[in-house]
Amino acid sequence: MAGLPGASRARSASPGAPPALDGSFLVSPLGWLMCAQAVLGLLVWSLVAATTYHLHAAYGWVMFVSLFFWILTLLFFVTYLLQLHQKFYMIPWSLVLMIYNAVATVLYITAFVTCAAAVQPTSWRQWDYNRRAAASFFACVTMITYGVSTFFSFRAWKGLGSNAATSQVTDHA
Repeated sequence: MAGLPGASRARSASPGAPPALDGSFLVSPLGWLMCAQAVLGLLVWSLVAATTYHLHAAYGWVMFVSLFFWILTLLFFVTYLLQLHQKFYMIPWSLVLMIYNAVATVLYITAFVTCAAAVQPTSWRQWDYNRRAAASFFACVTMITYGVSTFFSFRAWKGLGSNAATSQVTDHA
């Protein structure tokens, strides 16, 4: 699990110990990307929610994708921040995170294209146009951050940048 916070430390957290904050996670690339995804995802769904999106079916999909992945990103963020991923060591977290980021990237591509295609410059309400255009932009930026996270998650899953012998050794027996 090279590249993930806490990967170099031994898994000494006992199942009964209270969760502790991982300060190194906040300054790691994964922590920065999750923070960016949470903020950008919040911008996407709040901008769409501030319009009359219920009148256009396309924005329902954008709302679903942005809100769904915003909630899941917050859950993953809290899981890593409180080091809960170390308590559930039987779950392959690097693989789960890679699959999650890949699915989020693909679905955000569809949400971005849908949102951008549904923006109508001749909107009867100018503020709806501005918010929808901004939501399209932030959906694109959010899609890019999930794509970058997929790249880093793939590297962590493959163990690139670490010794193959030491990455296979675990002490949770």
